[in-house]
Amino acid sequence: MIQTFLTIAAIVSTLLIVILLLLPSPYIPSKARKARSADGKEEPRARYGSVDVQILVLGDIGRSPRMQYHALSIAKRGAHVQLVGYQDSEPHPDLLSNPRITIIPLHHTPASWQTSHRLSFLLFGPLKVLFQVCSLWIVLGYRTKAAKWMLVQNPPSIPSLAVAQILCFLRNSQLIIDWHNFGYTILALKLGPSHPLVKVSRVYEKFFARFATVHLTVSIAMAETLKHSFQLRAPVFALHDRPASHYQPMTPTARSDFLSMLAETTSEAESIHAGRTRLLVSSTSWTPDEDFSVLLQALVAYSLKATSTHPQLPEILAILTGKGPQKEMYLQEIDRLRGSDKLEMVTITTTWLSIGDYAALLASADLGVSLHTSSSGVDLPMKVVDMFGAGLPVVGWSRFKAWPELVKDHVNGRGFGSVDELTDILVELFGSGETGQLARLKEGAEKEGNKRWDDVWDPIMCPILGLE
Repeated sequence: MIQTFLTIAAIVSTLLIVILLLLPSPYIPSKARKARSADGKEEPRARYGSVDVQILVLGDIGRSPRMQYHALSIAKRGAHVQLVGYQDSEPHPDLLSNPRITIIPLHHTPASWQTSHRLSFLLFGPLKVLFQVCSLWIVLGYRTKAAKWMLVQNPPSIPSLAVAQILCFLRNSQLIIDWHNFGYTILALKLGPSHPLVKVSRVYEKFFARFATVHLTVSIAMAETLKHSFQLRAPVFALHDRPASHYQPMTPTARSDFLSMLAETTSEAESIHAGRTRLLVSSTSWTPDEDFSVLLQALVAYSLKATSTHPQLPEILAILTGKGPQKEMYLQEIDRLRGSDKLEMVTITTTWLSIGDYAALLASADLGVSLHTSSSGVDLPMKVVDMFGAGLPVVGWSRFKAWPELVKDHVNGRGFGSVDELTDILVELFGSGETGQLARLKEGAEKEGNKRWDDVWDPIMCPILGLE
């Protein structure tokens, strides 16, 4: 009996030792303070460890500008960053050239598991989550060095919040959640707000949010929602998106040169420069929370007015940038409208541009359009911030709570809530000439764009992270 007990005890203790040895290594501040550079001198930020901050993006890094800006700001102040996420598109060039930033890619789930069909989603969704759990655990637990801070983008919240929180506990790291929206409200777009999985997702999100050390939000309205509806005790800071330095207004000469060079505008460059054609730009991820049928119907109505009651109206060249699941559906609709001669005064083209060309396109355009409808009512479209940085006035869907935090009506943009309202705004702005309301909105957009990312990031994040 005693021999059997001793055997069992030995097996159990051995298993425990193996488990403990296999657990991810923790962040140890005492060792971090003794870190030295290659020449033996103490590094300026060594007291925060050889790697200061892990940033998790459970999405494409190249299409997550806010998280890229976080990484660049942290590195700029002497800390080291490990940026974890998918690499589907080219990230900001400064990320690739910065020696303090290391990009660690995640592996994608099998392509056959990607589906927009509701029933297929219920089948493949759990498999996708299990795959992501394993991938995140391996990368965050074993392929990265322990850091004092882990900054996680939300959404998606499943499974990143749970995995991040468990690993923060095991690795002695502190969790910061950067709230861009709520995961459960986006899920509701696919399954409906009353679906059980949406309710479970909401409970999950609220539960794991309570264990974070700090919360960041993209709007004041979202911060208030977290404080009251989620009942969070940790500090919540509204960190508004601001344009990065590469979004800047253009001189007339630079604008003319760029329009003549860009393939999508070369044939219309002279007409745009002369004011006979107006350049309209909209950036989109082609997802259900952006109803592009609103813009298409407004452009059809504009074309009808321009060929009948308002012959003074200029033509429109509309360039739609971005990638996403609903792109093909809208391309088919555009072809149908074009084939039925409903876009006589409008040319629509889609493209995907480099960061530099996209910034130049915004600076060269006459008007930007945002169709972001906000699944939660408290998130804000970053594309509008980028447009302001380039000095581009914006018209956007305004029927959600947080909109006035970003756009001041008749100052730097206009808001609409229907096809008719958008049509009237396009007619009013494009029919007003070079010195009309559009010119005044452009002045307001340039003024709004003067406040940059560092201006809002430094006062909030430097004290939190302990950066100088």
